[in-house]
This record gives sequence, C-alpha cells and structure tokens, in this order.
Amino acid sequence: MEEAKVGGEDKKMMKILVAVDDSQGSLYALSWAIDHLLTIAGTATAAAAAAELGSLILLHAQQPLHHYMYPVGPEVYATSSVIESVKKAQEENSRNVLNKALHICQEKGIRAESIIVDGDPKDMICQTAEQMHVDLLIIGNRGLGTIKRAFLGSVSDYCAHHAKCATLIVKPPKATH
Repeated sequence: MEEAKVGGEDKKMMKILVAVDDSQGSLYALSWAIDHLLTIAGTATAAAAAAELGSLILLHAQQPLHHYMYPVGPEVYATSSVIESVKKAQEENSRNVLNKALHICQEKGIRAESIIVDGDPKDMICQTAEQMHVDLLIIGNRGLGTIKRAFLGSVSDYCAHHAKCATLIVKPPKATH
C-alpha cells in the first residue's frame, strides 16, 4: 500500500481492483463496493472517502480472438476481414462495458482508471491483481447453482482461491418474489 499524508498523519492508501463484464452482477458489485467501502471510510463525501481509500482500478478481461480458420459453409472459410470485424466488435464491447462502469463511478464522484486485458478472464484477473500489487480484488457473482457452476466454472470461485490478495465476492441481491 502507498502512504500519503492526510490531515497531518500518515495513512495507508489502498489499491482496489474491480473486475467488470457485461453482466448486471459485476456492475452491482462495483456499486455495492463503492457504497459500502465509502461508508466504512467514515467521511462525509464520496470524493473525500475515495481520496482516503486510494486508487480504484476497473478491469475488463476479454476473451482472446483465436485466429483459426472456421468453416462458415461448404468449403468457405472466414476471411481476414471477417476476423478483423469480429475483433473490432469485441473491442467496442469492452469499451462499452468500461464506459458503463466509469459512469457508475462518475455518478458517485469517484475517479477510477480502466484497463482492458486479453485472455481467459479468471487467469487475467488474478494475474493483473498480482502485477499491480492490489490490496483488494472485488468481483461479482452470477449466483449460479452448484450444478451450473460445476459445468460452466466460476470466475469468482477461481479468483477467491488463486488471487494473491484479499478477494471480496459480491453476490447479487436476492430476488423478491
């Protein structure tokens, strides 16, 4: 953690990494974390609390585009222009995800930086957290049941077991029936 002088005394500055994707669960986790971490800070305004907390980093990990030749019909393969088009759409989707997350931060008066990485999300989230020496990793949870989680895997479970920093998994609110 970085040290900074706040009010004449040395304070530890926390570096927080929030993993976001296009799910409502990840954006809920971001909102929850801002609201609850700022409450813990005990300051009057979100901006003052953010200054005491340190830096907030938003991370979006996009699946790499595999450069294989995929048949799209009998003896017809995707051309490089099709692959380039898909790659551009993927990059735009990543920017849109981060723009939504940055908008949430701006609405609450929080400054954040954003990063896009290519690779398997569970691996890239843990790797980026380690490389950036973050103090806290915050990640949403889709609320999958045991069987779905066993077949589909769980990024949050993986990160909880493999990240080399404290990990906070924020579950979505229970649906009211």
